[in-house]
Amino acid sequence: MTDWLTPDEWRAVALSLRVSAVAVAFSLPIGIFVAYALARWDFWGKQILNGLVHLPLILPPVVTGYLLLLTFGRKGYVGAFLDDWFGLVFAFRWTGAALAAGIMAFPLMVRAIRLAIEAVDPKLEQAAGTLGASRVWVFLTITLPLILPGVIAGTILAFAKAMGEFGATITFVSNIPGQTQTLPSAIYAFMQVPGGEAQAARLVMIAIAIAMTALLLSEWVGRAVARRIAGT
Repeated sequence: MTDWLTPDEWRAVALSLRVSAVAVAFSLPIGIFVAYALARWDFWGKQILNGLVHLPLILPPVVTGYLLLLTFGRKGYVGAFLDDWFGLVFAFRWTGAALAAGIMAFPLMVRAIRLAIEAVDPKLEQAAGTLGASRVWVFLTITLPLILPGVIAGTILAFAKAMGEFGATITFVSNIPGQTQTLPSAIYAFMQVPGGEAQAARLVMIAIAIAMTALLLSEWVGRAVARRIAGT
């Protein structure tokens, strides 16, 4: 692949893989917690939380990127605090691209995990609880193994979504080659340059291949884990 792609194209692909991996790794624990809360708990503001989780699917990605810039930019309320106290900067950095990708992929992850949790019979968890097991132990030993196919499917779908994220990313971190230029941003940049159609076409094929691989892998892994759980 390194011979087929130019150095700039390869950097865009590598950065997209890095951004997507970081986005999924940091959002997965939060996604499991939120999915469990939405599936099992009744609390005030539950519908508001559900709406906020799915809001990135409804809003134009540019709006999400703009809100991220207002919040996590160096002059934003959260961004200024993180910069002053921890030296952590998101705006116009690859870390910001990971943040944007994670937020845009979060709804897909939560939905897949939530559906898996809702499919688990609550009586199994209640039975373990009556034996003296704590909620955390019940989740780790009963719920988590049963929802593992959903967790894996949600993780892979979120990774694929993060790989294809464009609108929020380019608004929040711009399109800086070698720093914030991900795969979709590189495709957009090449399409704006006369004669860049061939480079854009190569990256489009890579994007399609990654997306299809993620979908097929999600289906295969989910079924394989489900069969193993059923066999035990």
